Amino acid sequence: MKTKYTIIYILIFVWGCTSNSPTESKEAAIPTQDVIELSSEERALIKLQTTTLSQQTISSTIKASGMLDVPPNSKISLSAPIPAFVKHTSMLQGTHVHKGDVVVQLQHPDFIQLQQDYLEQKSQLAYLEAENTRQQQLAKDNINAQKTAQQAKAAFESAQARVKGLTAKLKLLGVNPSTLSSGELLQWFDVKSPIDGYITQVNVNIGSFVNPTEVMFTLVNTEHLHAELTIFEKDVSKVAVGQKVVFTLSNETKERTAQIHLIGREIKADRSVQIHCHLDKEDRNLLPGTFLKAEIETDARTVMSVPTEAIVGFEGANYIFIARDSATFECIKIEVGAHENGYTEIMPTNSITEKDNIVTTGAYALLGKLKNAAEEE
Repeated sequence: MKTKYTIIYILIFVWGCTSNSPTESKEAAIPTQDVIELSSEERALIKLQTTTLSQQTISSTIKASGMLDVPPNSKISLSAPIPAFVKHTSMLQGTHVHKGDVVVQLQHPDFIQLQQDYLEQKSQLAYLEAENTRQQQLAKDNINAQKTAQQAKAAFESAQARVKGLTAKLKLLGVNPSTLSSGELLQWFDVKSPIDGYITQVNVNIGSFVNPTEVMFTLVNTEHLHAELTIFEKDVSKVAVGQKVVFTLSNETKERTAQIHLIGREIKADRSVQIHCHLDKEDRNLLPGTFLKAEIETDARTVMSVPTEAIVGFEGANYIFIARDSATFECIKIEVGAHENGYTEIMPTNSITEKDNIVTTGAYALLGKLKNAAEEE
């Protein structure tokens, strides 16, 4: 009967354990005995498996935190080129737009006056050009005064400059000057998206008056997100361009990877430095501003290690179980180093050899039985 209840205890303990990585336990005390025996039925029940020390390439890591961000050319603040009123917009936060799509239509009497000025100056330019040509020919034939020819040339060049200026202003508003005619002046002009992306901020509504200094919309292209990390001053000498970064977003559990692309050259007031990283696999569904936790892999070393699931945490210390024979298992306290890809470094010790069989699957169940045995003493 005792074996039956012991097996039930092991199952309850296994169900209660949620982590196989080195961690602190909330148990009250470490068992005083360090050897435990299991029957063949108990070993089968917990599906006990063993392994031996192996050499693995593991990198030391630096912990960092940060957030996802976009480069400056992927985030656009859309403003009005001239003071105007919002005639129409259908944009909402989250709306996807393509480059060239109309984001908002603006109107103002000054826009109509600008077109009128352009047409008047263009008409005047044609007359001044003809007059300049005539006066230059007369001057060449010594029929008129040189001063008159110079005045005609100056008037023509001045009008030409004004037309060029007005043309540039109209193009800035997205209007093709060659399509304008004196009979049909445009009542409004379109402000178009300069990039493919998403609307993230809408600061206007129909009828709003906007100035060029005000941001109407913010657009973000999430195609080239990067990770901006913060590390402390003491770790700057350990990082280098090209190092691997493993990070987890605050709203996810899966690990993503990146590489260090730039290292900041300024230490901030809080003694931190910015690290710019490029994602190995881009994902347009990610959102700028998402917080993340990361580990920067520094020097890679080949070390003796065991699968991380073989290590059990208890009262802030780490332990493994070694099979002394098919039924006897010894609990040994260990010091651990870096961990990566499911393996954890075992610091050099005389009590563990490459021939020792180390329990992997079932390690926490053994710890539970060991504690149970200690409480019965």
